[in-house]
Amino acid sequence: MENLTNFEILLVEDNPADARLIVEVFHGFKIKNHLTIAKDGAEAMDYLNKKDKYQNRICPSIIMLDLNLPKKDGREILKEIKQDENLKHIPVIILTTSSDDNDIKNSYTNYASAYLTKPANFDEFIGLIQSFEDFWFKWVTLPKCID
Repeated sequence: MENLTNFEILLVEDNPADARLIVEVFHGFKIKNHLTIAKDGAEAMDYLNKKDKYQNRICPSIIMLDLNLPKKDGREILKEIKQDENLKHIPVIILTTSSDDNDIKNSYTNYASAYLTKPANFDEFIGLIQSFEDFWFKWVTLPKCID
């Protein structure tokens, strides 16, 4: 089943090496996508709320969110997204180095769609991102944006 629909992805990631690797893997996807990177929590919320330079942004199909971010923590961002009537329908995938049980539980309590722990191994990290494509963009039906 090949789906060639365009997807808008918001990646909230402060680690330039991780962001670059994700961009490279996404570039090789069979599925058409556009990836926007927010380097901190404040920039992510500006993007989602169409502030300043993001007034004309396209609503993301999915959000990949790191938990440990400068300016505004990913835990706060998840709560804000899921409490906002215009954003709460967007799937939020936690992609973080934390394997802390409290982070995992709190993420699901605050309606994260999935919790992925970044593998330390390079090949496993690439495999994780590739499996992300297979699941989220080939098999899952994502909601349409309402903004």
